[in-house]
Amino acid sequence: MQKFTTLTGYAAPLLQANIDTDIIIPKDFLKTIERTGLGKNLFNDIRYAPDGSPEPGFVLNNAPFNKARILLTGTNFGCGSSREHAPWALLDFGISAVIAPSFADIFYNNCFKNGILPLTLPLDKIKQLADVADTQQITIDLVKQSIVCGNIVISFEIDPIRKKALLEGLDDIGLSLEKDDEIKNFEHSQKQKQPWL
Repeated sequence: MQKFTTLTGYAAPLLQANIDTDIIIPKDFLKTIERTGLGKNLFNDIRYAPDGSPEPGFVLNNAPFNKARILLTGTNFGCGSSREHAPWALLDFGISAVIAPSFADIFYNNCFKNGILPLTLPLDKIKQLADVADTQQITIDLVKQSIVCGNIVISFEIDPIRKKALLEGLDDIGLSLEKDDEIKNFEHSQKQKQPWL
């Protein structure tokens, strides 16, 4: 997993509530187990017209947001089914951070497992960022736990273990392997105590 320390880029405002995983990546595109190639179908059903042409009013179809690295969105983002393809599609498009007032639990956890930083902020702070999003880039500094956009500075909270995992590029297996010596010592001790196992 790629390390996440700081991120600077345009933040696309998609301030709708209850955007579910079927909107993020529709079921038609879940036939792959590859983490790449899904970005072109991110938000497919609202990003494209039925004939496949880009919807001119959809935020990710217009500059500078067609190169967005951050997504600003509404409450309960990522609700619905537990598909891990949703964070894969966001990453493949280029989005490495999502800022919302709240997230669905499974989606929120899947973000961390795939190197995306999901940040929870009050809606008024998100709207403040959205108001300047088309003219100013946003910098998210995970070390300092701050978001800076021009003269706007917003602090955020994050679980220390999740922060460490992102900063060091560790997924769940990587975090476990950091305890490799302790695991080996435990296995050796168990063999001594219970040789029949």
